[in-house]
Amino acid sequence: MNKEAIKNNPLLCDIETGMCEITDENTDTSSKNTKPSTKKSVKVIYYTDPICSSCWGIEPQLRKLKLEYGNAIEFEYRMGGLLPDWNYNSGGIGKPSDVAGHWDEVSVHYDMPIDGDLWLEDPLDSSYPPSIAFKAAELQDPEKALLFLREMKELVFLHKKNIAKWEHLEVAAKKVGLNTEKLKTDFENNAKALFEEDLKLGRELGVRGFPTLFFVDNTGQKEIVYGTRPYAFYEMAILKLNPNAAKSEYSKNWENLFSIYPSLTAKEFSELSGAPRNESEKQLNELVEKGNLEKHTTKNGAIWKIKNEIH
Repeated sequence: MNKEAIKNNPLLCDIETGMCEITDENTDTSSKNTKPSTKKSVKVIYYTDPICSSCWGIEPQLRKLKLEYGNAIEFEYRMGGLLPDWNYNSGGIGKPSDVAGHWDEVSVHYDMPIDGDLWLEDPLDSSYPPSIAFKAAELQDPEKALLFLREMKELVFLHKKNIAKWEHLEVAAKKVGLNTEKLKTDFENNAKALFEEDLKLGRELGVRGFPTLFFVDNTGQKEIVYGTRPYAFYEMAILKLNPNAAKSEYSKNWENLFSIYPSLTAKEFSELSGAPRNESEKQLNELVEKGNLEKHTTKNGAIWKIKNEIH
């Protein structure tokens, strides 16, 4: 895929930079509403999108960051509006099917399961509906909203579900215990303005693509990590702002990890448990054989869940 095509289509992420870029906007990098609460020393403003493949690629690093530095950092998720619609794209990439092969390629690069056939079978017209749905979920319950975002990602990347459709958003919402009637009301009303606020702040902060993570301390000092990077980049950003941030120890056995995160890919399990990548997959498959876990396999990798999870 040539660089020019990637630059002109936000769904085609640059594997070298680990960024899914958006179209040019006039931006400045002023700090607004960015300081952390008094309890935590560093706020992480995370600009993402439910269908951003590079953002799916950093799930292992972010999950580990929350386990090790959860006492020092607070996350604020912001939606960036990766795909408004298909009308504004240029550069020879103008239709959903052009993204299918790219997603398969990205899946291999990040070692995270993504099935690009979604773009051939039931493509999304826009990433705005799932983004607005996330804002609606936040109004109801911020913690469940994060579980909801993860469910949406699994539906789109592994199960090839068009999460711009309400029927699929509803399935994800029910699974994490959200009130779907309230979600729909907020989705159709208040959440749209909140999404617009995210887009506006993104322009003010100079967000050009996803993932973009702003690490901000109480004085407004800022470290920015662009794109999908190894774990150490995110850790260093925290320690630059707060050299005294203490790393928490956590139990790395499979029971504990699955009690915190009910679904894990082999790459995530490897990152969190410290097991070598090939060993992690072997261990997960053995747990399937023992009846502890269940496995969902795609053409580009798998995800494991606790067997007795209530559906």
